Amino acid sequence: MIAGVSPLVAELKARAEAGRPVTIGLAGCGQMGTDIVVQLARMPGLRLGAVAEMRPPQAKAAATLAGFAAEQTVYAETPAAIDAAIEQGRIAITSEPETLARAGRLDVVIDATGNPNTGTQFALTAIAHGKHIVMLNVEADITIGRHLHEAARRAGVVYTGAAGDEPAAALELIGFAQSIGLEVVCAGKGKNNPLKFDAVPAEYEAEAAARNMNARMLVEFVDGSKTMVEMVAIANCTGLVPDVPGMHGPAATRDELASVLIPKEHGGVLSRKGCVDYSIGKGVAPGVFCIVTTDHPRLQERMIDLKVGKGPYFTLLRPYHLTSMEVPLSAARAVLHQQADMVPLEGPVAEAVTLAKRDLTPGEILGRIGETDYRAWAMTHAQARSANAIPLGLAQGARVVKPVKAGERLTYDNCVPDDSLIVTQIRRRLDQQDARLHAL
Repeated sequence: MIAGVSPLVAELKARAEAGRPVTIGLAGCGQMGTDIVVQLARMPGLRLGAVAEMRPPQAKAAATLAGFAAEQTVYAETPAAIDAAIEQGRIAITSEPETLARAGRLDVVIDATGNPNTGTQFALTAIAHGKHIVMLNVEADITIGRHLHEAARRAGVVYTGAAGDEPAAALELIGFAQSIGLEVVCAGKGKNNPLKFDAVPAEYEAEAAARNMNARMLVEFVDGSKTMVEMVAIANCTGLVPDVPGMHGPAATRDELASVLIPKEHGGVLSRKGCVDYSIGKGVAPGVFCIVTTDHPRLQERMIDLKVGKGPYFTLLRPYHLTSMEVPLSAARAVLHQQADMVPLEGPVAEAVTLAKRDLTPGEILGRIGETDYRAWAMTHAQARSANAIPLGLAQGARVVKPVKAGERLTYDNCVPDDSLIVTQIRRRLDQQDARLHAL
């Protein structure tokens, strides 16, 4: 047997041997959530205590897939029942995320719902009940993540983005580059699926079924929305910005990144250093990258000699991200070290705004991201504010009040978000605060 070389592995092993595993609650048991259920069963020192899923049999099926016997899971519809199940060594399954968030026997919770409003309410309830929260729900994070981070800070718990997702994986590279004094020029990801802005679920049912995915979720990737969301998340944690609305998204291969996503004065496409972007070129996906430079010729010589690139720009590449397989690491670090892998800055940097996929008419109520109504588009926060653009996280359930042509932005002039949603209410307050600060 190979000895464990990671201090985190040693800590988790010690927790397992002491009978004190980190106990995790999971909200959402779709593709990502099911992966997390299976993965947790294979990580010593971590234990799945409860799952919240609107279709409870799906959570039970995930537990079965992970190797748990039928009697090891139990349906529980109150926090007390969840606690009792955990004390008995079982996995509690409930239909309501907020019920899970109120249970007392959970150390940390993971939001894998993908719904901005559900994730917001779940996070606030978990924080109020003293739990660390791992936000795999990037759509909620880019909408009101700074509010959730501040609420967690005041409560003395950790709010963090999820390891394994592209934003956190990219932040690993950015942090490494900064730690050795390299200048970050651009960071981002390779887009995994062919880009088709007008994609709709009906076109992808067969592919989604073959990949054990929901067609709507697949379309969120194909139409570019997920890429826009993830790059905005990186921006809001680092200060890097989209260089142009929608970013450049060149077809730069792995070897071409450091000659394309660099300033125009050196033959690239960027108007400045310090950007987020993505590539549709071969050899980049499913990885993330960070393009760096150094002003010292000796260090450039060394990086060239070590075959990082030809200089003066170099690509640091993490050629993989394991998404839900890595997410439990964020939960472990939150509990054991009170450490966050990814948190938003105090002020907004970028925004994922909303573009109509088709002509929209007054009176329509908008559906979910990845369906037929709209897609995401990345801009700087200043550009989005100037355009009066509606954030992507407020689009679901919004009502169209003026005609919107396909490709046009949804704005507060042509569309009204659902004011009954907690995510809308919090975002309004954040925007009001930003407006006051901008006016000073």
